[in-house]
Amino acid sequence: MKIAKNTVVTVNYKLSDAQDNLIEDGRQPMVYLHGGYENTLPKIEEELDGKEVGYSSIIQIEPEDAFGEYDAALVKVEPRNRLPEPLEVGMQFEGTPDSDSDDEALIFTVTDIADDKVVLDGNHPLAGMALRFSLEVAEVREATEEEIAHGHVHGAHGHHHGHDDDEGEEGDHVAIHPIH
Repeated sequence: MKIAKNTVVTVNYKLSDAQDNLIEDGRQPMVYLHGGYENTLPKIEEELDGKEVGYSSIIQIEPEDAFGEYDAALVKVEPRNRLPEPLEVGMQFEGTPDSDSDDEALIFTVTDIADDKVVLDGNHPLAGMALRFSLEVAEVREATEEEIAHGHVHGAHGHHHGHDDDEGEEGDHVAIHPIH
């Protein structure tokens, strides 16, 4: 079966930077719904469109087609008392770049802690980097009607719709909260 819109694609991959330094070894395959559902980078979809099981390729994706250029304006220094304790470098919080902003929420990563100040970076960790993907198509199948309706893969390596982990009503969120 050829990869086309509304197929579920399983891809074994390795992700490196442009200098071939390994970023992610892809121990778990990437499984995504093909056809513009934003489940993977558009350049990966472009490369794999029309291909079949066994196809392999190495592609380089520039920052503007991956996670964007690094934006220094998304690095914020905040008073430590605005964030929960215990606080560690690497922790992530959801928030908006400016407190009076209607911007979409971003994930901010704690990159430095000094006395009473914390540095938060709202850039994606791979922002500003050219990325090299080694791809090998392992499986292609037709998507189910439910997967197409939901816009993502269900089942193994996909998304699950559990109802026991609901976390409150819509709108029941704080401006900044821990991710993990």
